[in-house]
Amino acid sequence: MRQVILLRHAHAEPASPGQADIDRPLSPQGLAEAEAAGRWLAEHRLQPDCVLCSPARRARETLEAVLEVTGYAEQRLEQAIYEATPGALIGLLQDHQEVERLLLVGHNPGLERLVALLNSGRSDEYRGMPTAAVAVLALPAQAAIEPGIAGLTAFWWP
Repeated sequence: MRQVILLRHAHAEPASPGQADIDRPLSPQGLAEAEAAGRWLAEHRLQPDCVLCSPARRARETLEAVLEVTGYAEQRLEQAIYEATPGALIGLLQDHQEVERLLLVGHNPGLERLVALLNSGRSDEYRGMPTAAVAVLALPAQAAIEPGIAGLTAFWWP
């Protein structure tokens, strides 16, 4: 089995006038959420082998706070995660199939719909994913990523 850990970015500040959405930083609450997510991952020994992260500032800052607690992991910024559909995210998971424990840091609604699609086979049955929430999915090691293939083994939020 392999694990895919999905982490929604922590709470961000609203955009300032003229500020692009992608440039929004974490709020103080968001920084605390991200640190708590890192502690939860560390307590459950869920150190990723590789991390794919949205280039959005709030996602990068979330990842930095998490890795401060869990320790370093190979990281890649993936433009495709920003505003991604579940299908685009499945493509990224498939491209990194060799990674035993992959952490993907991104956004809703893509992440919450991906959890539902991989777990239940339907993306319309999502239940939400609060800021800094973590979903841990177990998948067969070399199987193609398809609807209903994963088991949701843990779900946590601050």
